[in-house]
Amino acid sequence: MTQITLLVNGKSKSINVDDDIPLLYALRDDLGMKGPKFGCGLGQCGACTVQIDGQAVRSCVTPAKSVSGKKITTLEGLGSTQKPSKLQQAFIDEQAAQCGYCLNGMIMTASAFLAKNKNPSDAQITEAMSGNLCRCGTHQRIVAAVKRYLAA
Repeated sequence: MTQITLLVNGKSKSINVDDDIPLLYALRDDLGMKGPKFGCGLGQCGACTVQIDGQAVRSCVTPAKSVSGKKITTLEGLGSTQKPSKLQQAFIDEQAAQCGYCLNGMIMTASAFLAKNKNPSDAQITEAMSGNLCRCGTHQRIVAAVKRYLAA
């Protein structure tokens, strides 16, 4: 076991972890973050996406000890059910979720993308979101939510 310090949503947390534990498990099991989800465990679906220093990263394939001291943002760091961020509210308003399992990755990816691209084209939005899987097929509503956020 190794003690590491994670800076999650602006708060410093020290935890003991196995050397090879993925960040996803540290966030969910040790810190109680429920935004990032286990999807594929291979970094392919996006359900586990968090932001590390502003970059969208798959937490299921990122060793927890590799991000010690870096700024980690989870879905909980963007807003809450009582006070959603403007981006989260756009997803709600567009009813972008069917089952909702992919939403963590969709919102975290969109948030990181939009922080760097203030006026993206439809094609750029689609490309940015293409690495996240939605098995329910609500991709059009997800893109509409991103566009609603931009129009606000």
